[in-house]
Amino acid sequence: MKRATKEITNGNFDIFLPVHNRDEFDELAEDFNLMTKSLKESQEEIERQEERRRQFMADASHEMRTPLTTINGLLEGLEYNAIPENQKDNAIRLMKNETNRLIRLVNENLDYEKIRTNQISMVIKKFDATQTIKNLLTQLESKAEIAKDVLILETTEPIDVYADYDRFVQIMVNILQNAIQFTEDGEIRVRIEKGYLETIIEISDTGIGMSEEFLTQIFEEFTRERSSTESRVNGTGLGMPIVKKLVELMNGTIEVESKIGKGTKFTVILPHRIAENGDEDYLAEKMCAYDDGHFRGKRILLAEDNELNAEIAMTILEEAGFEVEHAADGIICVDMLEKAEAGYYDLILMDIQMPNMDGYKATQTIRKFSDVKKAGIGIVAMTANAFEEDRRNAYKAGMNGHIAKPIKVDMLLSALEEIFK
Repeated sequence: MKRATKEITNGNFDIFLPVHNRDEFDELAEDFNLMTKSLKESQEEIERQEERRRQFMADASHEMRTPLTTINGLLEGLEYNAIPENQKDNAIRLMKNETNRLIRLVNENLDYEKIRTNQISMVIKKFDATQTIKNLLTQLESKAEIAKDVLILETTEPIDVYADYDRFVQIMVNILQNAIQFTEDGEIRVRIEKGYLETIIEISDTGIGMSEEFLTQIFEEFTRERSSTESRVNGTGLGMPIVKKLVELMNGTIEVESKIGKGTKFTVILPHRIAENGDEDYLAEKMCAYDDGHFRGKRILLAEDNELNAEIAMTILEEAGFEVEHAADGIICVDMLEKAEAGYYDLILMDIQMPNMDGYKATQTIRKFSDVKKAGIGIVAMTANAFEEDRRNAYKAGMNGHIAKPIKVDMLLSALEEIFK
């Protein structure tokens, strides 16, 4: 029997679909319209990205041609003796400044490409974060004076951290230079706070601020609220995306608050390894409130792919009385649990974003074990995915709890104490 056909019209083209009845037609039409809407939204997003790239290329071209033009003009002036003798030293100084500006632009683009292609590695060493920022503020004083800004470091006590020194400096310099560029006749304040597991750095200014709309895009590449021609501020729009990526590579977080005309505040939280002097006493003081027998002899399987995060977590847990074994990804975690005797592990602390098998998939696999005791083991997400949606996803995957990173000793031990009571 020949099917009836219905016509769906959508702007530029018509589609004829075989249908049995009106309900089937309506359902097909709805699916078609949803698909068309999705394609249109995808096309619009592609066009927005292309527009940002075009703007980036225009800004990059302008940023590079400007110092080149200046250098070329000064060189010609020197070559043809068009610059008076008493101004030659100043001309050489200007050329050096413009050359350094070009080098920064090239390095910024190279860094972005390295980050984009995962070619950056971290070199961890111990250094004083307070002294490092103090040195940076001293180096930036001349720029601040030109903008009539006052640089204020609110913290003076030494704060030893284990991190990648060069990347730490790069993050701080980018944010501080940004603050100076967009602040005139104001203040830039830096506050550093040391927790046991992280260092919190706040950099706030009284500058021009940013709109709420731009705040949602500030860490996207090729994005600027105003072009360099409009704002008369140098840059290509890669500085903040690079900062965001570097902070994430260091397993940290960055947040920004801003209002037009009221200034901007960046908060960077970086996890770090235990410092050598005094931290053992600090840790012991934290542990004494929880070491009441609930943790002794309990064995935890820690699934964590990042070595630094694993070392930090294992130190805390072992000092609290736990026995801890480490799995570097979800597949290894599942395999270790499967091979162990039932009841060997008392709890699994599960990272979410891991190679080979993520935490959600590992949990779902464990919950399907034929061994009821193993399948029912307590699994707690311990992850940087800290939004409410992430919590829901953890429970939906079959987990029993959720602990956000960077890890705070009190919160971690309090959560574990509730579990093992």
